[in-house]
Amino acid sequence: MASNATHYNDLKPAQPLDKKTLNKMVWRSLNLQASFNYERMQAAGWLYCILPGLEKIHGNNKEDLKLSMEHNLEFFNTHPFLVTFVMGIVLSLEQQKTDINTIRSVRVAAMGPLGGIGDAIFWFTLVPITAGITANMAIGGSIAGPILFLLIFNGVQFAIRFFLMSWSYKLGSQAIEIMTANAREFTRAASMLGVFVVGALTSNMGGTTIKLEIANGESPIVIQSILDGILPKMIPLALTLLLFFLMKKKNWKPVYCICLLIVIGIVGGFIGIF
Repeated sequence: MASNATHYNDLKPAQPLDKKTLNKMVWRSLNLQASFNYERMQAAGWLYCILPGLEKIHGNNKEDLKLSMEHNLEFFNTHPFLVTFVMGIVLSLEQQKTDINTIRSVRVAAMGPLGGIGDAIFWFTLVPITAGITANMAIGGSIAGPILFLLIFNGVQFAIRFFLMSWSYKLGSQAIEIMTANAREFTRAASMLGVFVVGALTSNMGGTTIKLEIANGESPIVIQSILDGILPKMIPLALTLLLFFLMKKKNWKPVYCICLLIVIGIVGGFIGIF
């Protein structure tokens, strides 16, 4: 049963955490979702991530350490690549021995907006841009393509993890105001950039064409040439819009869309359309 205590027994602020401990918790943040469940989401992983800091802060008072571990095992869910932002803020409040209800409220307030921000940074912007560059290299037969993708993607996410931990720990709860002040505008801008990049990838890398021809003496009518005259890359665009419609309006999962493309490709190739 969770404790009803609202304050720690020892209210004397602890010594600031050293860089080594902060970095240790950054590496631990890779395990945030290792014990993911549908009751408390990332709570167990969250506690594992910040435990070295809590032990340093409350190490001289086992009862306070117990209280801290209890409330840090409550429901928690945020973007796994930006979790160190929340960690830094919470650890700053724990160090100051802020009352437990305030720490709870700040933790919830900090973890909420990061979902949209993280998706905009990583899935809508970084991944499409990086994959678009390196996929062309891989298609050309270069082994550097996938290696470069992993280096760029992981380099960016680790740089963000380490930066956010130090920055948010230094600023404490003020970091929430700074991060969320323009969160909506930032998320919208990053999402628009991601959509732009996906559109460019569809145009540059979409290779689906129609093989149908209509007999016309010595000069058969090539359907693909007609379509290119109307709108180049019309077929890749149509497939992209179809997938968007299925996922947005019909709630299809990406794996269903992949299976659909495989079926369309096999059937179309067999009957000679593609």
